[in-house]
Amino acid sequence: MVFEGLAEKLQNTFKKLKSKGKLTEKDVSDAMREVKLALLEADVNFKVVKDFVQKVKERAIGAEVLESLTPGQQIIKIVNEELTELMGQTQSKLTFASKPPTVIMLVGLQGAGKTTTCGKLAGLLKKQGKRPLLIAGDIYRPAAIKQLQVVGGQVEVPVFTMGDKVSPVDIAKAGLEHGVNHGNDVIIIDTAGRLHINEELMEELQNVKSTIKPHEILLVVDSMTGQDAVNVAEEFNGKLGIDGVILTKLDGDTRGGAALSVRSVTHKPIKFVGLGEKLEDLEPFYPDRMASRILGMGDVLSLIEKAQASFDAEKARDLHNKIKTQQFTFEDFLEQLQQMKNMGPLSQILEMIPGVGGKQLKNLEVDEKELLHIQAIIQSMTKEERINPSMINGSRRKRIALGSGTTVQQVNRLMKQFEQTRKMMKQFTDMEKSAKKGGKFKFPFFGK
Repeated sequence: MVFEGLAEKLQNTFKKLKSKGKLTEKDVSDAMREVKLALLEADVNFKVVKDFVQKVKERAIGAEVLESLTPGQQIIKIVNEELTELMGQTQSKLTFASKPPTVIMLVGLQGAGKTTTCGKLAGLLKKQGKRPLLIAGDIYRPAAIKQLQVVGGQVEVPVFTMGDKVSPVDIAKAGLEHGVNHGNDVIIIDTAGRLHINEELMEELQNVKSTIKPHEILLVVDSMTGQDAVNVAEEFNGKLGIDGVILTKLDGDTRGGAALSVRSVTHKPIKFVGLGEKLEDLEPFYPDRMASRILGMGDVLSLIEKAQASFDAEKARDLHNKIKTQQFTFEDFLEQLQQMKNMGPLSQILEMIPGVGGKQLKNLEVDEKELLHIQAIIQSMTKEERINPSMINGSRRKRIALGSGTTVQQVNRLMKQFEQTRKMMKQFTDMEKSAKKGGKFKFPFFGK
């Protein structure tokens, strides 16, 4: 989970505050000391921590909070607002040229995930109706050009290359001309990185910048390097002048110090975050949503957006009608399962639900393999069996288990769960009908 350690510590601190009816200045000071330690342990820049805690403390000690009926909640509100402010207040979008093409230059050190991020960004922009072109400008790293061609092929975006014997400046210049001639409205340049920042690298990047005059220079940094990521961002910004940051591998960083420090130190926004290895795992960065997730308040807006992107609206209406008429089958169940998988890893989806924090996720076994087993079982049924599960007798269950590589017990368990799901759906439908008639609905589990 993103920010797992920090989120758990902050949530525990605020839980103690909420349990107290009235708060004193000492209560606030003790809580702020815990917040400070939690942020430092999360590898947040020391000066950033000091300023953040001071701001929260000044606001929290005011009469408006201490004399409030719910002082604990008021302090959480203040921390939420200050965290959001720290990470940039609002989402920072890409700047598109009034006259295409928009030129985006990706820079960064080796190993940050720059080439893969080029492909991810191109895929994201293509979904938004753009016609991107990737330019292979990294002539030093072995197989960098081939890697860009592979990721470009996976997101179905063309890649311009001139091999590794031509200078990056000439490649960028020729690639830009190629993009203009072929109607590409966004051009993304993959530049060379180094293991460390040096004058040769910066001079080359400055030459590319002055030649093609990009609308956006985005620095790709590995969030798992913590404070080093912030130092790299500061140096690149000082010598090259960046317009924004893309944080990669945020899903693997339980501390999250880079995300909380980089904007405050560089005064440049985080524009995107990488939350996985798949090419669709690049998302716009929303400071307010990330602050809510850190404090265990969930991220309902992102959850809705993921669902809207993954679920077909017409199919959703069909499903609703099937539930109402009790025609929900294993065919529908399989379709819902596949659409849910399109939303991403279950652990990431659960993180977005308010109240489901690191502690709950630790206790909850999120077994992605179980979904694969369910899918295999349903796919081993005949079409008739999926539509009419009541016909699945003992011998059919043995055949389904054999075909799906599972046990008869697993098939039985799925059949039972499916029946329970259908019953629950019927109850909700009855409740809906009863509500429309103005009557009262009694759950069959309680009373008579």
